[in-house]
Amino acid sequence: MGEPVSTDVRIGVVGAGAMGAAHVETLHRWVPGAQVVAVYDLDLDRAEAVAGSVGAFAASSAESLIQDDAIEAVLVAAPDPLHEELALACLAAGKPTLLEKPLSTSVEGARRVVDAEVAVGRRLLQLGFMRRFDPAYVALRSAVLAGEVGRPRAVHCVHRNVQAHPSATSDGVLVNSAIHEFDCVPWLVGDRVDAVTVFAPRVDGDALQDVQVIVLEMAGGSVVTVEVSVNARYGYDIHTEVVGTEGTVSLSPPYGLSSRRDALDGRRVGADFVARFADAYRIELAAWVDGIRSGSPATPSAWDGYLATEIAFAAIESLHTRARVEVPRYDVPALYG
Repeated sequence: MGEPVSTDVRIGVVGAGAMGAAHVETLHRWVPGAQVVAVYDLDLDRAEAVAGSVGAFAASSAESLIQDDAIEAVLVAAPDPLHEELALACLAAGKPTLLEKPLSTSVEGARRVVDAEVAVGRRLLQLGFMRRFDPAYVALRSAVLAGEVGRPRAVHCVHRNVQAHPSATSDGVLVNSAIHEFDCVPWLVGDRVDAVTVFAPRVDGDALQDVQVIVLEMAGGSVVTVEVSVNARYGYDIHTEVVGTEGTVSLSPPYGLSSRRDALDGRRVGADFVARFADAYRIELAAWVDGIRSGSPATPSAWDGYLATEIAFAAIESLHTRARVEVPRYDVPALYG
């Protein structure tokens, strides 16, 4: 008898930083039917170390990895400014791709990616908005859409990171951090964003504007507040509450320990998003691989990524003008209908 034929999806990963390395480990340990065969990073030593940990090889370039016929799918966890060109390269190669957010660092770039996928004629891109796979968020959405709190009137969101990256900018708070809310809130309540207004502290010169408070006006009449900070210091903290005509429903801490010491009683707060959303990442990657194997790609799609980008850049305009900015409306391409 010959050797059994592997049915694993052979995956190449572009970007071996903290996020890319975590994805490699998750695919290797937790996702049946996935095999990481190649890793690329500008830091070749880093790529070799991450690849070696799962028996893969370090590719010489992102282009060679994407063009390799032995690689069936690509996961992109490269720096944000590279997302657009890498997404376009993967589409041109016909490779199913999981692309970390954002879709692009500009609205025009995001639209170019959408138009390229529409031209291909089939969905190949899945965006890395992992909250859609988080069990707590899924339960919250199910309760809201089932009408358990009546008609949604307000949504309150908190998004706090421990410490800003040295390269963080005031605009980046919106396009890199708050973009998660820009994606998950419409999904959560089944409604679109009509307008956005951003309130931020006045600072000296080019100092980082942190904390920012964002108000989203939804088409159905509800109002959303988002408090986002990249320098909370005490830990990584995410919270969402939906207030309806018949009650409220909110996330409760799905993980963590409580402790009593030094005259304090409280819950320990995690240090980063990787730990908080560990289950979400596992489910997200499994859904991606299952979608490749079944031919039915999972959402969020490139169109979802484009809509979140539109909201993010409307928010940036509001940040600079201190004015209410309407979010453009577009017809959904048939590919995503």
